[in-house]
Amino acid sequence: MVWIETVINGIFIGALYGLLGLGLALVFGVVRIVNIAHGEFIVVAAFLVLGLEFLFPSASPMLLLVPGILITFLFGYTLQAVLINRVVGASRDPTVPMLLTFGLSFAVRNLMVELLGVDPRILASGRLGRAGVQIFGLSVGVLPLITLAIAVALFAASQYVLNKTAIGRIIRATVDDRETVRLMGVTPGNVYNLIMGLSLALAGVAGVLLAMRASFTPFSGVEQLLISFEVVVLGGLGSFWGTFIAGVALGITQLVGLRLDPNSGLLYPHLLFLIGLILRPSGLFGPRL
Repeated sequence: MVWIETVINGIFIGALYGLLGLGLALVFGVVRIVNIAHGEFIVVAAFLVLGLEFLFPSASPMLLLVPGILITFLFGYTLQAVLINRVVGASRDPTVPMLLTFGLSFAVRNLMVELLGVDPRILASGRLGRAGVQIFGLSVGVLPLITLAIAVALFAASQYVLNKTAIGRIIRATVDDRETVRLMGVTPGNVYNLIMGLSLALAGVAGVLLAMRASFTPFSGVEQLLISFEVVVLGGLGSFWGTFIAGVALGITQLVGLRLDPNSGLLYPHLLFLIGLILRPSGLFGPRL
């Protein structure tokens, strides 16, 4: 029974890991840049909702998540429009926008340290964090169940929008040939703005759910970027569900590893990523190289 609970909890935390990487996968798949500042934006969203919680102490973090998503979307849209679009397409060297986001990550991290300090914080989840239900004799937390449901819903929605809607066809056409879509009246920069806004909104959801489970500081972004990068690469670049499955695999591996070796931390998920990269460099669901 203990091992069943371990695997189930691993699925819950793995769904959150997959959600951490969803925004990174989206912006890489469409804009073709590696957003090194992704982890910092996850932490920014957590601090943002923490501030809203201070202003509205009686409101649940789940309710505060709605304005948090809107704010992070607008921030991402503006960031892409004002800054990142200046280098996307201006150079065929992919390292140029990557270096820009690398510098941005340092700026955002140090700004958070200057304004907010380095003390660990956590979002108060209240009764939601303590609530549990019995499923087949197992005690399961309500918050992890909600996290799993939100992660599955967002992955499914992302897949549906890109493959089944008109805006999704425009996005895919922009990825295939942005010069041709200009002839059809589409401005690639506007598509990139939308994608970066959605990426940061997804990062915001992941950041808030993570902050309701564990403490965070301005320096937590580095660890979140690493996990995000691992699930995206292990799942296969361009595969949303691959990212989700990779996150679940890393979550289960982490908790099973901690059960066997309590001092291991994230050692075994990192080893799984390394082994997966060696055996299949294109990822679990990526094209064969």
